[in-house]
Amino acid sequence: MALLITKKCINCDMCEPECPNQAISMGAEYYEIDADRCTECVGHYDAPTCQSVCPIDHTIVADPARVESNNALWEKFVILHHSA
Repeated sequence: MALLITKKCINCDMCEPECPNQAISMGAEYYEIDADRCTECVGHYDAPTCQSVCPIDHTIVADPARVESNNALWEKFVILHHSA
């Protein structure tokens, strides 16, 4: 499933440069994740880097509106990084 940045975000800018899929950008009030680009770092890392660099616990969470299997996340990674 894609990840979601909650309103607990303090706009520290730690997550945006760490995202290998360029899925994180500044929204109207705080950073947001483009669910169509988020693979939870599948294909890049063992765990989502945005969660590991975020200084506020439970700010970046699983998006309940975007439940995706690991296979679906892998397919998204392939499309994002290996399309001709």
